[in-house]
Amino acid sequence: MKPERPSWVNKKINLKDCANLRQALKGLDLGTVCEEALCPNIGECFKKSQATFLILGKNCTRLCKFCAVKRGAPVPVDPDEPRRVAEGARRIRLAHAVITSVTRDDLPDGGAQAFADTVKALRSLELPPVVELLIPDFRLNKSAIRKVIDAKPDMLAHNIETVPRLYREAREGSDYARSLGVLRFIRECDPGMPLKSGIMLGMGETESEVLETFSDIAATGCSLLSIGQYLAPSRSHFPVKEYIVPDKFEYYREKAVEAGFRIVLSGTYVRSSYMAGEYSKTDIKTRVIAREKSQTTTRVL
Repeated sequence: MKPERPSWVNKKINLKDCANLRQALKGLDLGTVCEEALCPNIGECFKKSQATFLILGKNCTRLCKFCAVKRGAPVPVDPDEPRRVAEGARRIRLAHAVITSVTRDDLPDGGAQAFADTVKALRSLELPPVVELLIPDFRLNKSAIRKVIDAKPDMLAHNIETVPRLYREAREGSDYARSLGVLRFIRECDPGMPLKSGIMLGMGETESEVLETFSDIAATGCSLLSIGQYLAPSRSHFPVKEYIVPDKFEYYREKAVEAGFRIVLSGTYVRSSYMAGEYSKTDIKTRVIAREKSQTTTRVL
């Protein structure tokens, strides 16, 4: 039986709030996950001139049943896309740029080089933003993941999304242990990297499964977590099994902190890229200062 949508799940999207950002990006042929994934926060974020860029096309090679991003034939990698992403970030004056992609299992490196090139393009701006990459699992291709790490983004994220029992039904083509392996490998390669993951609730998981998943993610060395309500993009997608009450989100936030996470955002409309700049500001600032100092030293030499 489908649960009745409660009163606290009532966020409205005002298309007028999106107009200025869309106009600013006009002509750049850029995708945003905000639009492709039908994010309920799009009006709020676009109004603030915040957007998460979606690179490597709009067609995904996997078919996660919870996601609105289309599955289809992948497009050729566009070598000019990193430049356009940087120009888009410049136009809307992004202070914290989040870059993600569709999953590209058709590419030998899963698209890792495109992420690295985008970091380089953003860093070339006169006022470069903090750069956060939200990456797919790259099928745990360590050379591909290493390519992304070596690009030295200011933050890396990879979402676990749901509890292991629901992977087969909700995350076709993905693997729970493999995703944990991605987080673990990033931490091994760069112990100081701010590392984030995210999970959605309301897909039929039990409390004990959620708490075990918190422990699994924290054990990888990931210290930043987002917890949000799953909202089905359409009737053909994985159905919502439960609407989590606000007090329960606070309970899960506290439990996540107990599990070892330093910063946790938890609530109905929390998403991995939502309010991204709120995560670990101190850590990121330290990394940015160190990187800029290193670049200055290199130029002097």
